Amino acid sequence: MTQAGAEKLQVVDERLKEASWIVKLLRRPELGAIAGTILVTIFFIIYANEQMFTLGGIMSFLEPAAQLGILAVAAAMLMIAGEFDLGVGSMIAFGGMMVGIPLVTWGWPLEFSLLVAFGFAIAVGVIGGTIVLRTALPSFIVTLAFLFILRGATLIGLKWSTGGNTQLRGIRDVIAEDHWLLELISGNAFEGAFLKLAEMGWIDTFKSGVPKVQGIPVEVIWFILITVLATWVLLRTRFGNWIFAAGGDPVSARNVGVPVARVKIIMFCTTACAATLVGVMNAVDFGSTDASRGLLKEFEAIIAAVIGGCLLTGGYGSAVGAFFGAIIFGMVSIGITYTDIDQDMFKIFLGAMLLIAVLFNNYIRRKALGGR
Repeated sequence: MTQAGAEKLQVVDERLKEASWIVKLLRRPELGAIAGTILVTIFFIIYANEQMFTLGGIMSFLEPAAQLGILAVAAAMLMIAGEFDLGVGSMIAFGGMMVGIPLVTWGWPLEFSLLVAFGFAIAVGVIGGTIVLRTALPSFIVTLAFLFILRGATLIGLKWSTGGNTQLRGIRDVIAEDHWLLELISGNAFEGAFLKLAEMGWIDTFKSGVPKVQGIPVEVIWFILITVLATWVLLRTRFGNWIFAAGGDPVSARNVGVPVARVKIIMFCTTACAATLVGVMNAVDFGSTDASRGLLKEFEAIIAAVIGGCLLTGGYGSAVGAFFGAIIFGMVSIGITYTDIDQDMFKIFLGAMLLIAVLFNNYIRRKALGGR
């Protein structure tokens, strides 16, 4: 064999080289969000009063984090597929209306009302996704239009069903307290376990003996389950590979047989259903729904997903990152009330976190990929 041939054999494709554990860690999209969560926690340990990290304080910021997180995980999956959905905030109000009108106005049972709400969510997802794919318009523009369409439809629907009001009341009154679906969409989980812990003296109680924290809000349970399911889909299934391929390089993905259009439409349906789930839980928890529900939640969900490592160009991100992005949001939004800091600083912090997260994620990704 010639010397040139020997040298050629010694050349190894860089894609086949074994990466170090540090490089593998840096390649993880959720790294920035996890680091941010640790830093924010340390900040509040130093500056917040001790009540923030009691069981009650933790539940107080986990509940808003969970509601946002349900949206953020779905938004992250859609962003990985290369699209945006700015209609999820309006979809929260629309979903609450679509479960409330059948329940209160038409007297339908909860099961059928939920089918109506989620049926409309799937329809909205299919219509929005189809418009994006058929017209090649940016999903930013199409879903921005749906933001206004859905908000306007909610206003009209609520005024029609209530005789002129923009709030529909009495939702909880028409649902039986022992309905088997109620504990899945409202209230707290594991109440019996928390009562037992209170009897054993392991958690704080009122003078009456009732635990100060009566259970884990169902939103938190849904948040965790959805994150686990989304992570499994993204990392362990063929459909997850399709999502990354559709967002990374849709042309190449189509050439190798990936049904890009179907994948993206399913992701639009997923964000719509996630928003409807939040809208339904809000409507049942508060016993009412109104046209202003979910205002600006679409931007907060995208911020949480970006903080979690999702690229605006698609093809990169994780559900776990969105999970921690939502935790950061909830911790700051509630935690700031446990400090002497002006609460108006929250918006400044949110914008700064978005900018820092994008810069940090881009920097780390360039370093992990060797400067490419």
